[in-house]
Amino acid sequence: MSKGKVYLVGAGPGDPDLLTIKAHRLLQQAEVVVFDRLVSPEIMALIPTGTTRIYAGKQMSKHELVQDEINDLLVSLGKSGRTVVRLKGGDPFVFGRGSEEAEILSLAGIAFEVVPGISSASGCATYAGIPLTHRGLSQGVRFLTGHCRDGKPLEYDWSKLADPDCTLAIYMGLTNLGLIADELTKAGLPADTPAAAIQNGSTPRQRRVLGTLATLPSLAEAAGLKAPTLIIVGRVVALAGALDWFHHTDQVDQAHQA
Repeated sequence: MSKGKVYLVGAGPGDPDLLTIKAHRLLQQAEVVVFDRLVSPEIMALIPTGTTRIYAGKQMSKHELVQDEINDLLVSLGKSGRTVVRLKGGDPFVFGRGSEEAEILSLAGIAFEVVPGISSASGCATYAGIPLTHRGLSQGVRFLTGHCRDGKPLEYDWSKLADPDCTLAIYMGLTNLGLIADELTKAGLPADTPAAAIQNGSTPRQRRVLGTLATLPSLAEAAGLKAPTLIIVGRVVALAGALDWFHHTDQVDQAHQA
C-alpha cells in the first residue's frame, strides 16, 4: 500500500477568515482530520461532510489522547495511504508540539508538510487592540508557556523576563497567573505594568480583561475566565483602548484599570 501524507496545519487563533489559503484548501481535500480542542467550531464547520474526524484534544489533567498515542496515530494514518490533516490551533511550531510530531513522522519515513498559521499570540493580541511591539513602548516580545509540566514549578529566570521594554505573551498561563505576577513583581517589573487576559481571542466568544500586573489575577478570576486564555504583559497593553477595533454584538469586554 502506498504511503500517505500528513499535513501539520495551523488553524490560527479561531477566526476562520484568518486561515491561510493553503490551510483551507487542505481541509477540503483531506480524508482524515486529526484536530485539537483549540480549533474553533467555526473552522471545524469548514470541513466537508464525510471527512473522518478524530479528536486529539488535550487539557490540563484530562487527555483524550496522550502525545505518544497521537504520534502513533499519525504514523498509522500516514502509512494507510490517506491524506491526513493534523489541525492545530495557532501555529504548529509555537507551543503546538508540531515539531515533535514532525520529528516522529520523519523518523517513520512518512511524507509530511508543515503549514504555518497565525499564532495565537499575534492573532489574539491584535483582536484585543494590543500590538506586541510599539515604538517607545516595546522593543521586543517573548513567547512563554505558563503551564507547569508534570506538576513541576515554572523554571524561568524571572530577572530576565522582568524587562519593561519587552512584551510577554504567555500561553496557558491562566491557572498560574497569580504566581507569574508575583514572580515578575519580585524580579523588579513594576506592579503597575499594564496586563491583559484574552479568552477565545478573534472569535465571537472573545472576552478581554485589562488591568495591571498587580490587579489582573483577581480581575481574571472575578470575570470567570476559562481556557483558552492568553496573557499579555507589557506597556503595549495601555494601547488597548485606543486600538480597540474588534466589535460584535456578542462580545463581552471587561476593561479595568487600577
